[in-house]
Amino acid sequence: MMGRQTGDQSQLFYRFKLDDRISEHHLLRRINPVVTRVLSDLRVKLKPFYSEIGRPSIDPELMLRMLIVGYCYGIRFERKLCEEVELHLAYRWFCRLDLEDRVPNHSTFSVNRHGRFRDSDILRQLFEAVVRACMTAGLVKGEGFAVDASVMEADASRYHGKAPDEIDWSAPGAPDPRGWRVPCRSRR
Repeated sequence: MMGRQTGDQSQLFYRFKLDDRISEHHLLRRINPVVTRVLSDLRVKLKPFYSEIGRPSIDPELMLRMLIVGYCYGIRFERKLCEEVELHLAYRWFCRLDLEDRVPNHSTFSVNRHGRFRDSDILRQLFEAVVRACMTAGLVKGEGFAVDASVMEADASRYHGKAPDEIDWSAPGAPDPRGWRVPCRSRR
């Protein structure tokens, strides 16, 4: 007999605990203790990069946890990362966001990531510490690396190209050796 979904989503209150929804074997649950240990003194290291006045910025731990999610799951763009953290329960749990908590706006996230720590290598140090701790815990081996193999359409062909010594550089319309195009004279 074919089943039929009978729920109409009319329940007013739900008893929901985000921690119960994340599998114990999920990657983020497995690396969470390591990340928590590495980020324990984060605020002390980052204090010099924040002003005493003005409105509060994005929590640096939230920003770093979101970046770790992005690196673990290949999310390269801030806009996409913020959308994924908004929707994915495991990402929210790892970033310590509850269901009602707001995810930072992608532009604010980007400004903080690229601007605030530009003159420091603190982010690199923190990520290296996370990777070392994960290697020590046996979560990653560190034996290899991955290279992005994106295929992009090019506007060039190796079959139609010429070596630099085969080109008559004095001809009108010929490429300039510096990479510029020499304009052709109009024929009148």
